[in-house]
Amino acid sequence: MKRANTFEVIPQSDEDEELLRRLLDASAALWNEINYERRENYADPDGDVWDITEYRGRYGGVLGASTVQQIERKNREAWKSFFSLKKKGEANGKPGFWGNADEGRELRTYIRNTSYSVEWGEYSRLEILVGQDLKDEYGLGHRERLRLEVRGDPNWKEYEKQGRLELFYDEQAQTFRAFQPVTVDDSRLAQPLASEEAALDIGANNLVACTTTTGQQYLYEGRDLFKRFRETTREIARLQSLLEDGRYSSHRIRRLYDRRTKRRDHAQDALARDLIKRLYDEGVSTVYVGALTDVLDTHWSVETNAKTHNFWAFRAFVKRLACTAEEYGISVEVRSEAWTSQGCPNCGSTEDTTRHRDTLTCPCGFEGHADLVASETFLRRQTTVTRSMARPVCLKWDNHEWLESSRSPRPNEEHTNPQVASVGR
Repeated sequence: MKRANTFEVIPQSDEDEELLRRLLDASAALWNEINYERRENYADPDGDVWDITEYRGRYGGVLGASTVQQIERKNREAWKSFFSLKKKGEANGKPGFWGNADEGRELRTYIRNTSYSVEWGEYSRLEILVGQDLKDEYGLGHRERLRLEVRGDPNWKEYEKQGRLELFYDEQAQTFRAFQPVTVDDSRLAQPLASEEAALDIGANNLVACTTTTGQQYLYEGRDLFKRFRETTREIARLQSLLEDGRYSSHRIRRLYDRRTKRRDHAQDALARDLIKRLYDEGVSTVYVGALTDVLDTHWSVETNAKTHNFWAFRAFVKRLACTAEEYGISVEVRSEAWTSQGCPNCGSTEDTTRHRDTLTCPCGFEGHADLVASETFLRRQTTVTRSMARPVCLKWDNHEWLESSRSPRPNEEHTNPQVASVGR
């Protein structure tokens, strides 16, 4: 099972911080040179993207030969991903650069798994390899590595194998961070408490609506998150309109993109963790997720489609959800959910229903919360639901965690005309 540790890295002195910054800056410069050469080869009809200059001679003294190799390999992976997406018609641009010397480079590097070590304890530390030129300049011994303090409490301190370390400077938090992929023994996986099932409806204003076969429903609200996402997007567009001809980005624009992405990812990471823990306690063993592409063309709003496309990063979220679920022995399956957001659970109509904000109504008399109805309908397509729905739990994001709101929506049957029988009741 592959997992990752993320932790803060603290230089122990000003000299160590200067050395670390130089290491990361040189890595960014190397990435830019490699990427520029590959872009030039890509533009040349006779060029070969994979045929590049040998850079170890120029950068090995600062970075070390293994780090030069890892950055070249990471850039190669970025180009392979570009060609794969291009083949599918989904590419949105060639691999980009890590800033420039004038406006500031993105400080980042990649360290081979055998070129670093992490020790956890009362005084946790990270040791990384640096080039001999930097060792000589900063007084490190021939076999000595740069030693840095580690702060954090990663989930996976015990693992079978560590992967390539990503070390970067987080401008928003004004600190250095590390991302460490690890391989964990599958015996550490939890086992489901029962064989219940759940279905998720991914929405625009409500991020996730969930219904389980135990009769429980969860609703994760997203309006505030979308609002901040749109505000940042508008500011990016405004700054881009002020750029000189021939320029496409700036240091400030890159920071805004980074801030927008990190806010979204933090909320989604926390959502996946919170939801899966709740489902595990419910005894859920299988989670069905609606295939977003099935409903985009039929969704109720063009604006909603745009938000769903731009904010959700659907594949990344499903992958995040599946990785979290794996820790609890829960499987995640992506299936078609076409028309569930417009289908009346009482009479089955998909053409006569009306959706206004969060409410779905039908001439037959049904009225209910649209997203919760969609998740329940989706679940009923996959399995048999015999229990009545409990009062839904509504959760709101406070920028740190998902908290239960006292103003939870009422269950669908309470919104339904009492003279009309609700499905499954």
